[in-house]
Amino acid sequence: MNFFQIIEAKGWYFFTTLLSGWPATLIVAAGALVFALVFGLVIALLRISTWKLLRWAATAYVEFFRGTPALVQLFVIYFGFPDVGYQPTPFEAAILGLGMNGAAYLSEIYRAGIESIHRGQMEAALSLGMTPTRAMRYIVLPQAIRTMLPPMTNFAIVLLKDTAIVFAVGVLEVMALARQLVTETLQSAPIYLMAGAMYLCVTIPMARLAARLERQRQAWQ
Repeated sequence: MNFFQIIEAKGWYFFTTLLSGWPATLIVAAGALVFALVFGLVIALLRISTWKLLRWAATAYVEFFRGTPALVQLFVIYFGFPDVGYQPTPFEAAILGLGMNGAAYLSEIYRAGIESIHRGQMEAALSLGMTPTRAMRYIVLPQAIRTMLPPMTNFAIVLLKDTAIVFAVGVLEVMALARQLVTETLQSAPIYLMAGAMYLCVTIPMARLAARLERQRQAWQ
């Protein structure tokens, strides 16, 4: 059978099987994104801290997670944590691995956004009696978020695509099911093309959103 005959004969089976992997893909992506958003902010605040030791530790964290493959980090968490007494489930390892990796990248987005706000605004808030935490929460971050939103949306797109590696620890997401289908039918081209098309259907609207946010950011400036 040629490509089109395969699609006609088994296309619906391929589609429904791959579609069943999207809940796992979206759960991992959403969980990792929430983790990265929270932990990335912590890392960013440590990197701009006045305490040298904290800055050094945060910088080491960012350099490690940006300088090593995400798949290696995932394996360290899934296969290495049992050695210290904790066996994560595949979902936990996937969310933790992608979340910790994403926090390193997001911390740089946070840091750039915070540093784009003039230091005088923080000093003015402190002179009015606000604590550094309240000044950061109510004065600096609300303004910095405008700068951070477009790159954060791009980060979410990258994170969604990175979920394709979590099949390596046993999560039955889209790519894991695609590999199973290829093993079962030996039809790699239509299956992987269909999986790629599914990712495009999700990432293209997100890319449009990022572009729109970027235009709005430029309009605000």
